[in-house]
Amino acid sequence: MESGHAAFRTLSRRGALAGLGMFPALGTTPAWAGMAGTDGPIFYASGPNADRYGAAEGFPARWQIHDPDAPRYRVGNFSHFDEIMPTRRIVRANTPWNFERSPAEIIYRYKGARCSVTDYLARNPVTGLLIAKDDRIVCEYYQYGRTDRERLASQSMAKSIIGLLIGVAVAEGAVRSVDDTAATYVPEFEGTEYGKTPIRDLLHMSSGVEFGEEAEHSRDLNQLWLDLMGGYLNSYAGAARGTLGGIVRFNHRIAPPGTRFHYASIEADVLGVVLHRAVGRSASNYLQDKIWQPIGAEADASWLVDAQGSELAHGFFNAVLRDYARLGRLLAHDGAWNDKQVIPAQWMLDATTVRSSDSYLAPGKADPAFGYGYLLWLLPWAKRQFALFGSYGQRICVDPTSRLVLVQTAVDDGPELWSLWPAIVEQLGRA
Repeated sequence: MESGHAAFRTLSRRGALAGLGMFPALGTTPAWAGMAGTDGPIFYASGPNADRYGAAEGFPARWQIHDPDAPRYRVGNFSHFDEIMPTRRIVRANTPWNFERSPAEIIYRYKGARCSVTDYLARNPVTGLLIAKDDRIVCEYYQYGRTDRERLASQSMAKSIIGLLIGVAVAEGAVRSVDDTAATYVPEFEGTEYGKTPIRDLLHMSSGVEFGEEAEHSRDLNQLWLDLMGGYLNSYAGAARGTLGGIVRFNHRIAPPGTRFHYASIEADVLGVVLHRAVGRSASNYLQDKIWQPIGAEADASWLVDAQGSELAHGFFNAVLRDYARLGRLLAHDGAWNDKQVIPAQWMLDATTVRSSDSYLAPGKADPAFGYGYLLWLLPWAKRQFALFGSYGQRICVDPTSRLVLVQTAVDDGPELWSLWPAIVEQLGRA
């Protein structure tokens, strides 16, 4: 779960983006306020605390050097990221698969009060919220003038996509086994600690290699960012090391592989290199052919690429809300899409189940509330549920038993979702 800070050093992972300059507002705020078709999406021109998020300036997209995480730029930045930074396109399906619509009222309790989805939206800085049960959308909302045509940033939900692609590569034999080490597929990792780590332990973020995701204001994450993106940043005088060079500089083991969970974005980047070498294709191209087009995506997606043209496996994938919901529906069916198994069902079970030998990954142990699978978060309820997490409130929650999916994009995180989601499962799961 990628964390955010109010301000980083000038050349931090997010602050370094300021070297690309100042960007004006992109697009204009629609004039509607809560308008929709009969059963279609509902759009709000504003949202809670709109002034904090840049309403007065038309929700501009702009990276600034002294406060790169400034809230007033998040709405614009998170919905126009691929107009600011270099990305690779993932082409939509020739014939989109379409959801039906079946509106339903959802009631939940929060802080002792009886609440509706509109109450949730009124309190939470959500740019997009979609709830679906199998092939039917129950509700679809957009706030702060965002629309169903904008590609919304996933943040660290992209890590989970890398995990799914590894599963496809295993099924196709390009990756022979998750017990293979990273160096099996990437000779440049030979002799390094990440190179010695089995793929399974990288998927579990339990490599045992030291990486300071949160230490000293994300010290190591910032350094990795500069290594990957330095060639694009006018404010950075150094040369980009690229993905390989950035990874191998972190080479101090502090625990045996497969013994403790430690969230580290770099582990997804290691897997991104493994995937690229194993399948001989870019992550975007592989995703397009193996998942995006087979699920009938309605719009092109995009993925940030580094200074050497490789996707940043740890984040910055962008897609429209309904395509995130299509991905969630695929996962709710344990990798099946109608009559085709897109991702192996056994992979999905392995990815979302804690083995007895891996008890350190269970909910409440990997994290105070959640567990961890193959780059997927495990939810702490009796039956199997899991989620994709990204910083600032990006979420895809999945209940395979009832085929329920919740997709949320946002500009800040909050705890109320974890009152809403169980109520959705309880009410709609019985239908």
